[in-house]
Amino acid sequence: MEPTKDETHAIVEFVDVLLRDGAVIQADVIVTVADIPLIGISLRAAIAGMTTMTDYGMFEEWDAAHRQRQGEAFTTSSRADQREE
Repeated sequence: MEPTKDETHAIVEFVDVLLRDGAVIQADVIVTVADIPLIGISLRAAIAGMTTMTDYGMFEEWDAAHRQRQGEAFTTSSRADQREE
């Protein structure tokens, strides 16, 4: 049996799954010196594409505000183009 090389790239598939399905990373870190806890860090991060995030109710306000701002910028730019003509 000889090894075969798969033509797909693992990193491309990983990024595709990450953006499509998302991932939640949670970490708790305690920094200690001489068995004395000095700093506690609790971290939670959600990583996904914007479509997935808005499907799950995250960033809905940000997305709506950003789309509105983009629409206003497009309207302003279209008006400026019409004045030049």
